[in-house]
Amino acid sequence: MKVLVTGGSGYIGKAVIAALAGQGHRVSALTRSDRAARTVTALGAAPVQGGLGDLEVLNRAAAQAEAVIHLAQAGSGEEDLAAAGAMQDGIGSGAYVHTGGTWVYGDTDGVVDESAPWNPPALVAWRKPVEDAVLARARTGGRPVVVQPGLLYGGENRLIDAFYTAAARQSGAVPCIAEGANHWALVHVDDLAELYVRALCAQPGSVYVGVGGVSPTARECAVALARSLKISDIATLTLEEARRQMGPIADAFALDQQLTPARARRELGWNPRFGDPLAVLAQDR
Repeated sequence: MKVLVTGGSGYIGKAVIAALAGQGHRVSALTRSDRAARTVTALGAAPVQGGLGDLEVLNRAAAQAEAVIHLAQAGSGEEDLAAAGAMQDGIGSGAYVHTGGTWVYGDTDGVVDESAPWNPPALVAWRKPVEDAVLARARTGGRPVVVQPGLLYGGENRLIDAFYTAAARQSGAVPCIAEGANHWALVHVDDLAELYVRALCAQPGSVYVGVGGVSPTARECAVALARSLKISDIATLTLEEARRQMGPIADAFALDQQLTPARARRELGWNPRFGDPLAVLAQDR
């Protein structure tokens, strides 16, 4: 299958291209720079020059593919919706896999699945109208699927590294919001890549949370990160202090989330291989 990927040179994108190529798919990848083009080419994908604002490029590239996996981070809900619309118009009845995120469910109050009500922090509240519009294409012959990744780890570990590891290296202590009793719904990047590949064959209109099924507490994760950095101190921050240091994403890191991947297991045969996120987080850096 010929698959167009946006965000192919990014953290998730590189893993997804590798997974697609490993299963014999032909991949093209949207790239905004020569550096990104070299990255995707090295992974076996054909670069397509353009960004999410280049709607004609997106439409044409999607029309030349048999499926689309949209991973690139848009600057706003309006940009994401316009890009999704252009690619869905181009792909027609081919598979279109859109990226959401589990933070939209807010605090889950125990273990929940994709049927849980949305209660997003302000950072991701824009996702609702975008995902509704994407999924509505299933009623007119499209094949939209939404994958909602949890908090990623493994490999470059970009999000956790940006806000936790970097702060620890600067201050000598790993930050932890409040007591850190809230759970993080984690997923290894390689497991998530496999879910995206399997989602290409999902029923139109399906939504899948991409989580590994193990949700340690934020403090357990902080302790594991401290071990990896050979740091003994954990710096307890109030939410207000975390907001000043991290910005709006602090409210997302403070969410208490536990989600089950049962639907993806049952419908797609997805079986995450990484069952011990704390061991991976504790590896030397």
